Amino acid sequence: MSLGDIWAIMCRRWYFMVPLTLLSLFAGGYLYRTVPVSYQSQSSVTLLDSTAVAELAPTFGNPISNAGGSLVVTADVLIRTLQSSDSAKELHSRGVTDRYTVGFAPAADSPLLTLSVTGTDREKVLQETTTLTKFTGEQLKALQSASKVPTGYLVQAAPVVLPQTPVSQPKARYQNIASVVIVGVVSAFLLSILAEGVAVVRRRGRAREGYVPRRHRAKPQERAPKGLLTRRLDATTILTGYLALAFFVPSNLTLPALGGVGTPANVFALLGLLWYLATWLGGRIRPAEGTRLPRVAMCLLAVAVLLSYIADATRNSTHEEILGADRGLIGLGVWVALVVLASAGIQERGRLETLMRRLVVLGTVVALIGYYDFFAATNIADSIHIPGLQSSTAGISAMDRGSFTRPRSTTAHPLEFGGMLAILVPFAVHQAFDPVRRHAGALRRWAPVAIMAGALPLTVSRTSIIGALIVILVMVPRWKPQRRWAAIAIIMGSVAGFKVIIPGLIGTITNLFASFLSGSDSSTQARTVKYSAIVPYLDEHPWVGRGFGTFTPDLYFFTDNQYMLTLAEMGIVGLVALLALFITGIHTGGTIRRLARTDSDRELGQAFLASALVALVISATFDALSFPMYAGMFFLTLGAGGSYLGFIRREAAAAAAEVPAPRKPSEAQLPELVESR
Repeated sequence: MSLGDIWAIMCRRWYFMVPLTLLSLFAGGYLYRTVPVSYQSQSSVTLLDSTAVAELAPTFGNPISNAGGSLVVTADVLIRTLQSSDSAKELHSRGVTDRYTVGFAPAADSPLLTLSVTGTDREKVLQETTTLTKFTGEQLKALQSASKVPTGYLVQAAPVVLPQTPVSQPKARYQNIASVVIVGVVSAFLLSILAEGVAVVRRRGRAREGYVPRRHRAKPQERAPKGLLTRRLDATTILTGYLALAFFVPSNLTLPALGGVGTPANVFALLGLLWYLATWLGGRIRPAEGTRLPRVAMCLLAVAVLLSYIADATRNSTHEEILGADRGLIGLGVWVALVVLASAGIQERGRLETLMRRLVVLGTVVALIGYYDFFAATNIADSIHIPGLQSSTAGISAMDRGSFTRPRSTTAHPLEFGGMLAILVPFAVHQAFDPVRRHAGALRRWAPVAIMAGALPLTVSRTSIIGALIVILVMVPRWKPQRRWAAIAIIMGSVAGFKVIIPGLIGTITNLFASFLSGSDSSTQARTVKYSAIVPYLDEHPWVGRGFGTFTPDLYFFTDNQYMLTLAEMGIVGLVALLALFITGIHTGGTIRRLARTDSDRELGQAFLASALVALVISATFDALSFPMYAGMFFLTLGAGGSYLGFIRREAAAAAAEVPAPRKPSEAQLPELVESR
C-alpha cells in the first residue's frame, strides 16, 4: 500500500476523518482556554554530618563541608518518609494542597535533595515550597528522635537553595492538548481503515457469489503513475528509514514532550506500525506464515507491562512516575512495531536479506564515528543540534577510563555503543562468509567485520569484551578446522596489533577484569551495593512491580542491571517475560540452523543464536533496554530472526512436499512375469 492509497482511503471515508478531526481540534482549543498555566518552585536541601562526626576532620568553620556521600542512605529514608501518605496528610493540613515531589538532585552523588511544588497560583506555590522545605527538616529530626539518637549525633538538614520564584510550566498544558488532538486524528484514521477493510471483505464475498457491481468491475489495465505518493511501500523500506534515523540522529536527542522514548526513530517506528495496521486491515497484506513466535513473546512482555502499569495506577505514585509509566507504554509500542514489521511485514526473503545488509552497513558507519571519537578524544554527537529536539540526558560529555576516551558515537553511552555493535557483529561475519556475496570482493565483505569488531575494545568496557567473547565462543567452534584455526590466528594477531598501535589499551582492559575477579573494583562494588537496595522495592510489589519506566535515576538510582531493573519495575512476571524474549531469540537461531538446507543458512542461524546470547548475558552488566538504539536493534533482530525462521520453514515444507513418499511393501510394484519359450 502506497501513501497515495492511504490518502484515497481517507478521502473516501471522509465522514470519519472530518468530524473526528474537527472534534479533536475543538477539544484541544477548549483545553487551551480552560486549563490554567501551572507554576513550579524548587528548593534544595542537603544533609550534614553530626557535630560528633564533624570533629573528626577539619571543617574550617564551614558545616556544609560535612555534606558527605555517606548520608545517601539517610537521604533515601527521608525521601521515602516525605512521599508517604502520612506526610502528605500532614502537609495538606499545613496548606500544601498542590502536587509536590521530593527526590535526589540530578547527577548528584551526595545527599542533596530537590523539593518542588507545582500549582496554578504562583504566590501559593512559593508559600507551599517554603512550608515543604521547613517540613523536611522537621521530619529528619522526628525520625532521629524516634530512634533516640543523642543530640551530638543528629544529622542536620540545611537548605542550600532557597525556594525559588515560581516559573510557568506550559509543557504539561501543551502535552494535554497535543494528546487530545493526536488521539482524535489517530482514531479517525483507524476507523477509516477499519471501514475500508470491512468494505473489502464484503466486495470479496459478493465476487465469490458471482455478483460484481459496475463500479468494481475490472477495467483495462492502466500504466501505474510514478511519484512519491504512488511508490509502493513495504516493511523493508520503513525499517530502513527507522535505521537511518536511529543510527544518525543521536539517541539522546528527543522530542521535548516525550522524554527519553521520543527519538525521531521511535516516532517513525510508531508511524510504521500504523502503516502496517492500515495495510493489514485494508486486506493488502497478511502476516507471513511460521513467524508467530516473536510476536507471542512480545504479547507476554505487553501483558507484564500492562500489569505493572495498573499497579502503578493503584498506588500513590508521583507525577514523574506517572509520566515514566506513560513513556513506558510508548516504548512498548515502538518495540512491538519493530517486531511486527520485521517478522510479519516482510513478505520476500530477498527484501529481508536487503534489510540485514543495510543494518550491517549502517552499523559500520556508526562504528567509524566511534573511531573518530576515540582518537580525537571527543564526542561528535555533542556538536549535533537539530531544531525541535533536545537532549534527554543532561550533562553528557566525553567519558574517560585510564588514559583513553571512551567513544559513544551517536549513542547515549559507551555501554550502549559497545552492546549494540556486539549484537551486530555476528551478522557481519555471516555476510562476509556468504557465498552469494563473493562477487562483492574481500574488502567490501570483511571491512564491516574488522571495523565493528575493532571498535569493541575502544569502549574500554567489560561489556564489550564479554560480548565479543560470546560471539567467538558461539560461532568459531562451529566452523570447519581450516577456517577455525585461521580465525583464531587472526584474533590473536589483532590483540597483538592493538597492543602495538594503541599502547596501554589491552593492559587497561586486562586490569578491569583483574580488579573484578579480585573484588577490588569500585565500579562493581557500587553496583552490587545497589542490588540489596532493590529488595525493599521488590518486597512492595513482588509480582508485577512498581510500573514499567517508573524506576528512573532522577527519583531513585541507577541499577546498571537490566534484570534488577525489570524486577523493580515489572516484578517476577516481567522478569519471566524478559527471559522469554531472550529464549525466543536463542530458540529461533537454533531452529534456523537445524532446519536449514544450506551452509549459509546454518551459519545465519548461528549468528542469530550468538546475537541473542550476547543480549542475554550483557543485560546483566547495564540497563540495556533503557537505551533506545540498543533496544531497537535487539527487537529488530528478534523480529528478523522470526521472519527468517518462517522462510526456512516454508522452504523445508516445500522441499518435503516435492519428495515422493515411500511406498508400502504391499504396494511395491512386482516384476513382470514373462512366459518362457
